[in-house]
Amino acid sequence: MFRRKLIWQLFLSFIIIIVLSVAAVTIYITRSLKEFYLNEMSYELQARAQLIKDNFADSTLLQNTAVVDSLCKNLGKQSSSRITIVTLSGHVIGDTDENPAGMENHLNRPEIQKALGGGVGMAKRYSHTRGEMMLYSAIPILINGQISGAVRVARPLSALDKEFSSIYPRIIFDCIVLLFLAGSISYYFSRRFSVPLEKMTQVSEEFSRGNFQHKLSPGNSIEIDKLAQAMNRMAEQLDEKIKTIINQRNELEAVLSSMVEGVLAFDLNERLVNLNKAAARILDLDGVQALGHYIQEVIRHPHLQAFVKKVIHDGQPMEGEISIQRNGDRVLQMHGTALTSEKGENLGALVVLHDITHIRHLENIRRDFVANVSHELKTPITSIKGFIETLRDGAIGDSDDAARFLDIIARQSDRLNAIVEDLLTLSKIEEAEKTEIPLELGSLKYVIQNAVDACELKLKEKNITLTFECPEDIHCQINKQLLEQAIVNLLDNAIKYSEAGGAIELACKSSNNEAIISVRDWGIGIEKKHLPRLFERFYRVDKGRSSELGGTGLGLAIVKHIAIAHHGYVGVDSLIGKGSVFTIHLPIAHISDNT
Repeated sequence: MFRRKLIWQLFLSFIIIIVLSVAAVTIYITRSLKEFYLNEMSYELQARAQLIKDNFADSTLLQNTAVVDSLCKNLGKQSSSRITIVTLSGHVIGDTDENPAGMENHLNRPEIQKALGGGVGMAKRYSHTRGEMMLYSAIPILINGQISGAVRVARPLSALDKEFSSIYPRIIFDCIVLLFLAGSISYYFSRRFSVPLEKMTQVSEEFSRGNFQHKLSPGNSIEIDKLAQAMNRMAEQLDEKIKTIINQRNELEAVLSSMVEGVLAFDLNERLVNLNKAAARILDLDGVQALGHYIQEVIRHPHLQAFVKKVIHDGQPMEGEISIQRNGDRVLQMHGTALTSEKGENLGALVVLHDITHIRHLENIRRDFVANVSHELKTPITSIKGFIETLRDGAIGDSDDAARFLDIIARQSDRLNAIVEDLLTLSKIEEAEKTEIPLELGSLKYVIQNAVDACELKLKEKNITLTFECPEDIHCQINKQLLEQAIVNLLDNAIKYSEAGGAIELACKSSNNEAIISVRDWGIGIEKKHLPRLFERFYRVDKGRSSELGGTGLGLAIVKHIAIAHHGYVGVDSLIGKGSVFTIHLPIAHISDNT
């Protein structure tokens, strides 16, 4: 549908009304003028007829047709009208324009009938004699109070048309001037109505763009003024509410973005309507592209899909746990609840995902630690208890067996003591990590040399050659006693797993503001699958061989925590049959450092 601006709708409406009104008034005035002129002409013809009839008020004259006809022609020329004399029988005995003898009977003429009846007859019709419209007026001829005939006076209406032909141009001109004035006034009032509405439209468009600073000025009418005030109030309220909503949304987004838990919202059709960064990271999703899609399209995990469906269907809080393979093996704890409106209507489901992989890992470590501690403590205790019972049963009488059993008991006691000492050491180091162990600037070469001296006897027992290289200028913030213990543990580990007559390389170098202490052996090596867990408590690659070598399973764990206490870290690289390299990475301190 074709739509126009309001100003043109109003203007055209006013113009149509004005044109119709002017046309109606013009038609009415024209018709009134015509009727007025016709009436005036009728009165004039009637007056002429009254004057003329006295010339024929003689009965003898009416009997002389030639005289009457001659008189009609003379009087007609003088009065510029057509005069006709008709007898009671309707015969024409005199006429200004025609020969009476050739004229038809006029008794059927309405004006003649009325005149012969004693009244004044008026008629307007086309005259075949004259070939034009004529206005007739007839009155009776009275002789001695008796109607003897009728005199009819007629004039052509062309005279009236000539009068109006001079009036029409003036009427048309006046109508045009009136239309122009009325159109100008209509345009003015149309603009007066439409301009405030156009301004309101422009301001409303600014409101739709979120710009509420524009205000509407007072209108030129009470209604428009009230509308402008209402729109200004509405803009203020919308501005305030939108700012409140934006602030609340920003706060919510900030909260959701800062959460480590993943948050997902679904509608009743299981379409994803919202999620935070943590959820996108945990589930490896594109946060923007995933919105609006069904859960089956973006999350290919049947247990999570079933969990969401059940929360939406039941509308009750639920909990669950799933494992996912994305970004490594992860364990997620799910908390689901129904999304409801203010009226309590169910809108969908809200699911919160907690990544409890680390917690589960710690629980596994704790279980393994308890099991390993129990096992490591139980083995020497069982051995000690068994040999004591053997001695009680009579073996104490045999001096050789008794001495051998007592040596075994002593070795198992030493092993038990070593485990307890390592556990206490590890516990102290972990506690020190929380409160920052005291560190001081020191040379790494001095600490490494002390560690080498401490292992010298074990090196000689297996005839192992140790090469040692460390520059004098490498200094770090260290705890000499703990760092020495860590290096001793690595050397002790290398000695245990090296063949007799083998070699060990101990080196220290600086790289990228790090001091790297490395212990390399050419022993049996370690499979790659064991490397990630090598620094865990009581973790053993070969439990049988470790027991034979007398290790407690805590040495490498102590090394890791000593490195962490020094704000560093540990590393390992190994190949089966080619040996292993254990490294301690520490931040370098410059001599100018005061701490």
